[in-house]
Amino acid sequence: MLQVKSFEFSPIHENTYIVYNEFNECMIVDPGCYSDDERETLARFINEKKLKPVHLLNTHCHLDHVFGNAFVAETYDLELQIHPLEKQVLDFAPTSGLMYDLPFTNYQGKINHLTPGEEVHLGNDSLQILFTPGHSPGSVSFHAKEYGFVLGGDVLFKGSIGRTDFPGGSMDILLGSIRKELFTLPDATIVYSGHGAATNIGVEKSSNPFFN
Repeated sequence: MLQVKSFEFSPIHENTYIVYNEFNECMIVDPGCYSDDERETLARFINEKKLKPVHLLNTHCHLDHVFGNAFVAETYDLELQIHPLEKQVLDFAPTSGLMYDLPFTNYQGKINHLTPGEEVHLGNDSLQILFTPGHSPGSVSFHAKEYGFVLGGDVLFKGSIGRTDFPGGSMDILLGSIRKELFTLPDATIVYSGHGAATNIGVEKSSNPFFN
């Protein structure tokens, strides 16, 4: 049984997710913990639940989604997993951080590539990797079909969509990604977004202003 815990971190109010199972294994998705207090909050939850982190995943590599990569990797001896097209975005993130007056230490370890169509496994469960570019060139989403949720990063929000004015962004590509990969999921599928409240596919198909 998979459970999802979310945290809102950093001055950019990014959602960090921990997905964990009954065997106390977990994956950490888009760790945006910026301050010492936020890093402590993340670690405290993992310690209190007696979780063992086994995956460090980024839906995409804009700065607010990677602030905590180095901390998580070093603390739990993990290697980062991203789509190969996100490497250039990851490399640029510290420069972007300086532009926002948010300096941070970037992840410098080995990178393992995520392949759309394949799955990330957590114990007996799996999340399918969906290719959802447009907000970022190599953005992916993680779909837990059996449990009816998707971790979508900054692709689809409650009543909105991700920005497309960053380098590598494209409105046409983003709308196509949502229609092809997300709006084909069951209407009851919960969407855990990179910012703001969760929503579901049916609500967004019927009322999201970018599609109606």
